[in-house]
Amino acid sequence: MGSGSAVIDMENMDDTSGSSFEDMGEMHQRMKEEEEVAEEAEATEEDTGEDGEFLGMKGIKGQLGRQVADEVWRAGKRQASKAFNLYANIDILRPYFDVEPIQVRNRLMESMIPVRMINFPQKIAGELYGPMMLVFTLVAILLHGMKTSGTVIREGTLMGTAIGTCFGYWLGVSSFIYFLAYLCNAQITMLQMLSLLGYGLFGHCVVLLVTYNVHFHSLFYILWLVIGGLSTLRMVTALISRTVGQTPRLILCGTLAALHMLFLLYLHFAYHKIVEGILDTLEGPNVPPIQRVARDLPEVAISLVNGTVKSLGISM
Repeated sequence: MGSGSAVIDMENMDDTSGSSFEDMGEMHQRMKEEEEVAEEAEATEEDTGEDGEFLGMKGIKGQLGRQVADEVWRAGKRQASKAFNLYANIDILRPYFDVEPIQVRNRLMESMIPVRMINFPQKIAGELYGPMMLVFTLVAILLHGMKTSGTVIREGTLMGTAIGTCFGYWLGVSSFIYFLAYLCNAQITMLQMLSLLGYGLFGHCVVLLVTYNVHFHSLFYILWLVIGGLSTLRMVTALISRTVGQTPRLILCGTLAALHMLFLLYLHFAYHKIVEGILDTLEGPNVPPIQRVARDLPEVAISLVNGTVKSLGISM
Protein backbone atom coordinates (compact mmCIF):
# COMPACT_ATOMS: atom_id res chain seq x y z
CA MET A 1 0.00 0.00 0.00
CA GLY A 2 2.73 2.24 0.85
CA SER A 3 4.49 1.55 -2.48
CA GLY A 4 1.25 1.94 -4.38
CA SER A 5 0.69 5.29 -2.87
CA ALA A 6 4.20 6.17 -3.81
CA VAL A 7 3.53 5.16 -7.39
CA ILE A 8 0.38 7.17 -7.41
CA ASP A 9 2.28 10.11 -6.14
CA MET A 10 4.86 9.69 -8.83
CA GLU A 11 2.17 9.45 -11.44
CA ASN A 12 0.58 12.49 -10.03
CA MET A 13 3.89 14.20 -10.04
CA ASP A 14 4.48 13.10 -13.65
CA ASP A 15 1.10 14.36 -14.68
CA THR A 16 1.70 17.59 -12.86
CA SER A 17 5.10 17.94 -14.40
CA GLY A 18 3.67 17.30 -17.87
CA SER A 19 1.02 19.88 -17.39
CA SER A 20 3.69 22.31 -16.16
CA PHE A 21 5.67 21.81 -19.40
CA GLU A 22 2.60 22.56 -21.37
CA ASP A 23 1.97 25.61 -19.24
CA MET A 24 5.54 26.72 -19.77
CA GLY A 25 5.08 26.44 -23.53
CA GLU A 26 1.92 28.47 -23.35
CA MET A 27 3.62 31.04 -21.16
CA HIS A 28 6.53 31.20 -23.59
CA GLN A 29 4.15 31.66 -26.48
CA ARG A 30 2.25 34.26 -24.54
CA MET A 31 5.49 36.08 -23.69
CA LYS A 32 6.45 36.11 -27.38
CA GLU A 33 3.12 37.56 -28.25
CA GLU A 34 3.49 40.13 -25.54
CA GLU A 35 6.99 41.02 -26.80
CA GLU A 36 5.65 41.38 -30.34
CA VAL A 37 2.85 43.58 -29.08
CA ALA A 38 5.35 45.62 -27.07
CA GLU A 39 7.62 46.00 -30.12
CA GLU A 40 4.67 47.07 -32.21
CA ALA A 41 3.67 49.52 -29.50
CA GLU A 42 7.22 50.91 -29.31
CA ALA A 43 7.34 51.24 -33.09
CA THR A 44 4.00 52.99 -33.01
CA GLU A 45 5.19 55.30 -30.25
CA GLU A 46 8.35 56.11 -32.21
CA ASP A 47 6.33 56.89 -35.33
CA THR A 48 3.92 58.92 -33.27
CA GLY A 49 6.80 60.74 -31.60
CA GLU A 50 8.35 61.62 -34.96
CA ASP A 51 4.98 62.78 -36.26
CA GLY A 52 4.43 64.73 -33.06
CA GLU A 53 7.82 66.42 -33.40
CA PHE A 54 7.03 67.27 -37.01
CA LEU A 55 3.60 68.54 -36.06
CA GLY A 56 5.19 70.41 -33.17
CA MET A 57 7.52 72.23 -35.55
CA LYS A 58 4.57 73.01 -37.74
CA GLY A 59 2.68 74.20 -34.72
CA ILE A 60 5.53 76.46 -33.64
CA LYS A 61 5.80 77.92 -37.14
CA GLY A 62 2.06 78.41 -37.26
CA GLN A 63 2.10 80.10 -33.86
CA LEU A 64 4.91 82.42 -34.93
CA GLY A 65 3.00 83.24 -38.09
CA ARG A 66 -0.09 84.07 -36.08
CA GLN A 67 1.93 86.25 -33.74
CA VAL A 68 3.50 88.13 -36.64
CA ALA A 69 0.11 88.56 -38.27
CA ASP A 70 -1.37 89.82 -34.99
CA GLU A 71 1.50 92.28 -34.55
CA VAL A 72 1.07 93.57 -38.11
CA TRP A 73 -2.65 93.93 -37.51
CA ARG A 74 -2.11 95.85 -34.27
CA ALA A 75 0.43 98.14 -35.91
CA GLY A 76 -1.92 98.82 -38.79
CA LYS A 77 -4.75 99.45 -36.37
CA ARG A 78 -2.63 101.95 -34.44
CA GLN A 79 -1.70 103.77 -37.64
CA ALA A 80 -5.29 103.82 -38.78
CA SER A 81 -6.46 105.12 -35.43
CA LYS A 82 -3.90 107.92 -35.61
CA ALA A 83 -4.93 108.78 -39.14
CA PHE A 84 -8.67 108.75 -38.53
CA ASN A 85 -8.66 110.18 -35.04
CA LEU A 86 -8.35 113.75 -36.33
CA TYR A 87 -10.82 115.15 -33.89
CA ALA A 88 -8.48 114.47 -30.97
CA ASN A 89 -5.65 116.20 -32.85
CA ILE A 90 -7.87 119.18 -33.58
CA ASP A 91 -8.68 119.43 -29.90
CA ILE A 92 -5.01 120.19 -29.28
CA LEU A 93 -5.30 123.29 -31.49
CA ARG A 94 -8.72 124.28 -30.23
CA PRO A 95 -7.48 126.72 -27.52
CA TYR A 96 -5.54 128.70 -30.13
CA PHE A 97 -8.64 129.23 -32.31
CA ASP A 98 -11.33 129.46 -29.64
CA VAL A 99 -12.18 133.16 -29.88
CA GLU A 100 -15.37 135.16 -30.21
CA PRO A 101 -15.95 137.35 -33.30
CA ILE A 102 -16.33 140.45 -31.14
CA GLN A 103 -12.88 139.78 -29.67
CA VAL A 104 -11.40 139.56 -33.14
CA ARG A 105 -13.07 142.84 -34.09
CA ASN A 106 -11.71 144.57 -30.98
CA ARG A 107 -8.21 143.24 -31.62
CA LEU A 108 -8.32 144.44 -35.21
CA MET A 109 -9.14 147.93 -33.99
CA GLU A 110 -6.49 147.75 -31.29
CA SER A 111 -3.86 146.73 -33.85
CA MET A 112 -4.10 150.29 -35.29
CA ILE A 113 -3.85 152.09 -31.94
CA PRO A 114 -0.39 152.31 -30.35
CA VAL A 115 -0.26 152.07 -26.57
CA ARG A 116 1.89 154.67 -24.84
CA MET A 117 2.46 152.61 -21.70
CA ILE A 118 5.84 150.94 -22.05
CA ASN A 119 6.89 150.64 -18.40
CA PHE A 120 4.87 147.46 -17.92
CA PRO A 121 4.52 144.50 -20.30
CA GLN A 122 1.55 144.98 -22.57
CA LYS A 123 -0.95 142.18 -22.95
CA ILE A 124 -0.63 140.29 -26.24
CA ALA A 125 -3.37 137.94 -27.38
CA GLY A 126 -2.28 134.32 -27.67
CA GLU A 127 -4.62 133.13 -30.43
CA LEU A 128 -4.17 132.36 -34.12
CA TYR A 129 -7.67 132.64 -35.58
CA GLY A 130 -7.51 136.36 -36.34
CA PRO A 131 -3.93 136.33 -37.70
CA MET A 132 -4.61 133.36 -39.97
CA MET A 133 -7.77 134.95 -41.35
CA LEU A 134 -5.81 138.14 -42.04
CA VAL A 135 -3.16 136.17 -43.91
CA PHE A 136 -5.80 134.53 -46.10
CA THR A 137 -7.40 137.95 -46.64
CA LEU A 138 -4.05 139.30 -47.77
CA VAL A 139 -3.76 136.38 -50.22
CA ALA A 140 -7.16 137.25 -51.70
CA ILE A 141 -6.19 140.93 -52.00
CA LEU A 142 -2.98 140.01 -53.84
CA LEU A 143 -4.93 137.90 -56.32
CA HIS A 144 -7.37 140.77 -56.77
CA GLY A 145 -4.44 143.06 -57.41
CA MET A 146 -3.11 140.76 -60.10
CA LYS A 147 -6.46 140.89 -61.86
CA THR A 148 -6.63 144.69 -61.69
CA SER A 149 -3.05 145.11 -62.92
CA GLY A 150 -1.89 145.37 -66.52
CA THR A 151 -2.39 141.70 -67.44
CA VAL A 152 -4.22 138.65 -66.24
CA ILE A 153 -2.00 135.60 -66.10
CA ARG A 154 -3.77 132.33 -66.64
CA GLU A 155 -1.67 130.21 -64.38
CA GLY A 156 -2.57 127.94 -61.52
CA THR A 157 0.55 129.00 -59.64
CA LEU A 158 -0.78 132.47 -58.78
CA MET A 159 -2.63 131.35 -55.68
CA GLY A 160 0.26 129.16 -54.60
CA THR A 161 2.68 132.07 -55.02
CA ALA A 162 0.44 134.41 -53.02
CA ILE A 163 -0.05 131.87 -50.24
CA GLY A 164 3.67 131.16 -50.11
CA THR A 165 4.51 134.86 -49.97
CA CYS A 166 2.03 135.74 -47.22
CA PHE A 167 2.52 132.69 -45.04
CA GLY A 168 6.25 132.81 -45.63
CA TYR A 169 6.41 136.38 -44.37
CA TRP A 170 4.16 135.69 -41.39
CA LEU A 171 5.95 132.55 -40.22
CA GLY A 172 9.45 133.52 -41.29
CA VAL A 173 9.52 137.03 -39.85
CA SER A 174 7.79 135.85 -36.67
CA SER A 175 10.45 133.19 -36.18
CA PHE A 176 13.26 135.63 -36.91
CA ILE A 177 11.93 138.29 -34.54
CA TYR A 178 11.34 135.66 -31.88
CA PHE A 179 14.98 134.59 -32.26
CA LEU A 180 16.12 138.20 -31.87
CA ALA A 181 13.81 138.57 -28.89
CA TYR A 182 15.42 135.54 -27.33
CA LEU A 183 18.86 137.05 -27.88
CA CYS A 184 17.70 140.41 -26.51
CA ASN A 185 16.03 138.77 -23.50
CA ALA A 186 12.55 139.99 -24.45
CA GLN A 187 9.65 138.45 -22.57
CA ILE A 188 7.54 137.13 -25.45
CA THR A 189 6.54 133.68 -26.66
CA MET A 190 6.37 132.35 -30.20
CA LEU A 191 2.57 132.21 -30.04
CA GLN A 192 2.40 135.85 -28.96
CA MET A 193 4.81 136.83 -31.73
CA LEU A 194 2.67 135.10 -34.34
CA SER A 195 -0.44 136.80 -33.01
CA LEU A 196 1.23 140.23 -32.84
CA LEU A 197 2.62 140.13 -36.37
CA GLY A 198 -0.56 138.55 -37.75
CA TYR A 199 -2.75 141.34 -36.43
CA GLY A 200 -0.15 143.79 -37.70
CA LEU A 201 -1.04 142.67 -41.24
CA PHE A 202 -4.45 144.33 -40.88
CA GLY A 203 -2.92 147.66 -41.91
CA HIS A 204 -1.38 146.04 -44.99
CA CYS A 205 -4.74 144.60 -46.00
CA VAL A 206 -6.43 148.02 -45.73
CA VAL A 207 -3.71 149.85 -47.65
CA LEU A 208 -3.50 147.32 -50.47
CA LEU A 209 -7.26 146.98 -50.82
CA VAL A 210 -7.62 150.74 -51.32
CA THR A 211 -4.60 151.31 -53.54
CA TYR A 212 -5.33 148.34 -55.84
CA ASN A 213 -8.63 149.98 -56.74
CA VAL A 214 -7.55 153.65 -56.63
CA HIS A 215 -4.32 153.99 -58.61
CA PHE A 216 -2.60 157.03 -57.13
CA HIS A 217 0.92 156.76 -55.85
CA SER A 218 0.48 159.75 -53.60
CA LEU A 219 -2.50 158.09 -51.93
CA PHE A 220 -0.48 154.95 -51.41
CA TYR A 221 2.37 156.81 -49.74
CA ILE A 222 -0.04 158.60 -47.44
CA LEU A 223 -1.75 155.37 -46.42
CA TRP A 224 1.61 153.65 -46.15
CA LEU A 225 2.83 156.23 -43.66
CA VAL A 226 -0.41 156.58 -41.69
CA ILE A 227 -2.04 153.16 -41.58
CA GLY A 228 1.10 151.08 -42.07
CA GLY A 229 2.97 153.27 -39.62
CA LEU A 230 0.26 152.95 -36.95
CA SER A 231 0.15 149.15 -37.17
CA THR A 232 3.95 149.00 -37.05
CA LEU A 233 4.08 151.39 -34.11
CA ARG A 234 1.58 149.24 -32.25
CA MET A 235 3.87 146.21 -32.55
CA VAL A 236 6.94 148.25 -31.67
CA THR A 237 5.42 149.57 -28.44
CA ALA A 238 4.39 146.05 -27.44
CA LEU A 239 7.96 144.81 -27.94
CA ILE A 240 9.46 147.81 -26.14
CA SER A 241 7.29 147.10 -23.10
CA ARG A 242 8.67 143.56 -22.97
CA THR A 243 12.35 144.35 -23.58
CA VAL A 244 14.89 145.78 -21.15
CA GLY A 245 17.72 148.04 -22.30
CA GLN A 246 18.06 150.68 -24.99
CA THR A 247 20.29 148.72 -27.36
CA PRO A 248 18.15 145.54 -27.36
CA ARG A 249 15.05 147.66 -27.90
CA LEU A 250 16.65 149.49 -30.80
CA ILE A 251 17.84 146.29 -32.49
CA LEU A 252 14.60 144.38 -32.02
CA CYS A 253 12.11 147.14 -32.79
CA GLY A 254 14.15 148.64 -35.64
CA THR A 255 14.38 145.27 -37.37
CA LEU A 256 10.67 144.62 -37.01
CA ALA A 257 9.67 148.11 -38.21
CA ALA A 258 11.96 147.94 -41.25
CA LEU A 259 10.76 144.49 -42.31
CA HIS A 260 7.10 145.33 -41.84
CA MET A 261 7.15 148.62 -43.75
CA LEU A 262 9.35 147.28 -46.54
CA PHE A 263 7.07 144.29 -47.00
CA LEU A 264 4.16 146.64 -47.73
CA LEU A 265 6.25 148.48 -50.33
CA TYR A 266 7.22 145.17 -51.89
CA LEU A 267 3.62 143.99 -52.15
CA HIS A 268 2.50 147.22 -53.82
CA PHE A 269 5.33 147.84 -56.29
CA ALA A 270 7.42 144.73 -56.85
CA TYR A 271 5.25 141.69 -56.16
CA HIS A 272 3.37 141.64 -59.48
CA LYS A 273 6.49 142.25 -61.56
CA ILE A 274 8.45 139.57 -59.76
CA VAL A 275 5.63 137.04 -60.18
CA GLU A 276 5.35 137.83 -63.88
CA GLY A 277 9.10 137.50 -64.28
CA ILE A 278 9.12 134.15 -62.49
CA LEU A 279 6.30 132.88 -64.68
CA ASP A 280 8.05 134.12 -67.83
CA THR A 281 11.16 132.24 -66.78
CA LEU A 282 9.22 129.07 -66.06
CA GLU A 283 7.19 129.25 -69.25
CA GLY A 284 10.10 129.81 -71.58
CA PRO A 285 10.32 131.80 -74.80
CA ASN A 286 7.75 129.81 -76.82
CA VAL A 287 4.60 130.90 -74.99
CA PRO A 288 1.31 130.80 -76.86
CA PRO A 289 -0.41 134.17 -76.99
CA ILE A 290 -3.47 132.78 -75.24
CA GLN A 291 -1.47 132.40 -72.05
CA ARG A 292 -1.66 136.15 -71.40
CA VAL A 293 -4.58 138.36 -72.25
CA ALA A 294 -5.02 142.05 -71.73
CA ARG A 295 -6.98 143.27 -68.74
CA ASP A 296 -9.18 145.85 -70.52
CA LEU A 297 -10.81 143.89 -73.32
CA PRO A 298 -13.04 146.79 -74.55
CA GLU A 299 -9.98 148.98 -75.10
CA VAL A 300 -8.29 146.20 -77.03
CA ALA A 301 -11.36 145.76 -79.21
CA ILE A 302 -11.52 149.50 -79.93
CA SER A 303 -7.86 149.60 -80.86
CA LEU A 304 -8.28 146.62 -83.17
CA VAL A 305 -11.27 148.23 -84.89
CA ASN A 306 -9.38 151.52 -85.34
CA GLY A 307 -6.41 149.68 -86.79
CA THR A 308 -8.63 147.79 -89.19
CA VAL A 309 -10.37 150.99 -90.34
CA LYS A 310 -7.06 152.75 -90.88
CA SER A 311 -5.69 149.84 -92.86
CA LEU A 312 -8.82 149.78 -95.04
CA GLY A 313 -8.60 153.56 -95.60
CA ILE A 314 -4.99 153.29 -96.68
CA SER A 315 -5.72 150.46 -99.06
CA MET A 316 -8.64 152.35 -100.57
